[in-house]
Amino acid sequence: MKSPQPVQRTSVFLLNFFSMKITHRILLSAVLIASLASVPASHAQKNISSSQKYLVFAGTYTNKTQSKGIYAFEFDAATGKLTAKGVAAETPDPSWVIVHPSGKFLYAANETGKASTVSAFALDAKTAKLTPLNQMAPQGEDPCYLSFDKTGKYVFAANYSSGTVTAFPILPDGKLGKPTATPKNQGTLGPNKERQEAPHAHWIEPSSDNQFVYVADLGLDRILIYKFDAAVGTLAQGMPVDKFSATPSPGTGPRHAAFAPNGKFMYLLGEMSSAVTVFANDGHNAFRSIQQISGLPEGFKGRNDAAEIAIHPSGKFLYTANRGQDTIAVFSIDPSKGTLTHLENVPTQGKEPRNFVIDPTGRYLLAENQNSDTIVEFKIDSTTGKLTPTGEVVHIPAPVCLTFLAN
Repeated sequence: MKSPQPVQRTSVFLLNFFSMKITHRILLSAVLIASLASVPASHAQKNISSSQKYLVFAGTYTNKTQSKGIYAFEFDAATGKLTAKGVAAETPDPSWVIVHPSGKFLYAANETGKASTVSAFALDAKTAKLTPLNQMAPQGEDPCYLSFDKTGKYVFAANYSSGTVTAFPILPDGKLGKPTATPKNQGTLGPNKERQEAPHAHWIEPSSDNQFVYVADLGLDRILIYKFDAAVGTLAQGMPVDKFSATPSPGTGPRHAAFAPNGKFMYLLGEMSSAVTVFANDGHNAFRSIQQISGLPEGFKGRNDAAEIAIHPSGKFLYTANRGQDTIAVFSIDPSKGTLTHLENVPTQGKEPRNFVIDPTGRYLLAENQNSDTIVEFKIDSTTGKLTPTGEVVHIPAPVCLTFLAN
């Protein structure tokens, strides 16, 4: 989503299947609890090799900027050097890009209002070039987040302006097939009449067992939970909607979420509240809100919109991005309690850090400053999780998303 604004709060949620028969409810609840395991906190590619060299693809906004579309870089994790390799593909407003687990394809969300598409590309790892395969309409407006199901056979899209989500099958040649599911998010709207006037899907990821799909909806103030059938690609929302969801406090404005590697805790970032709400899995039918903690320093005043959240590969640290204060907030994670301790806010040396990503080795964090056209690199202290600028800065028009590929 291209424009924002603030608010705050915290809460609790239950996964409650009370409309089902009691035995069925218990069985389904158990499956759901087990499934809430690790979902990628960033969209860096999984199963990376031991190589220290990686390709990095950056999505940008092209409207009213000098950007051409998707840019490629080579990243040396041994030195932190980021080397530009030029335009990988010309495409309008690719605000979210992801690399297929096979490494052969890349998919982009073209966030262009009523003309929005999801684009498929063949990826040449030797040249870092992308060849267009096809485009599909997302059956909604402004897709702003993409993810894969756990089999790598489907692409999920969260469509912000229309409040819809879409499932696309991936054909053997990497092209996108016709959508298999296009549900519109439903539920009670949040209290902010300006920002929460309608459903606004902002994030979508599958559960670790691929049986459920989680959708953060900024307008509805909740994470909706869909039953996913990987055999046919359908998404079914539980009823009643307000019960079958993860609900933070009113006015949170859910944007993205991250899951602890052990699946015991979920960390929900509120775009409007600029806070992280920590939810614990009780191992029964309930998930409890155990903490809400701001990503801003005490006493901060002014406009801020939280943008991104990620957990370090070690599971020890959590990071969020602040647009307005223009910082990365750093937290430590209590391994047993799952709670957060705020450590510091580090300036990103630019304006509007919409996205950041941690490199596959966990040594570096790359922050994209959308309004100052820079990607700024930070070294991550492996003991404390704190960030130190390395001096590595690359210039690229309106960067808003990064994804890694092992080279």
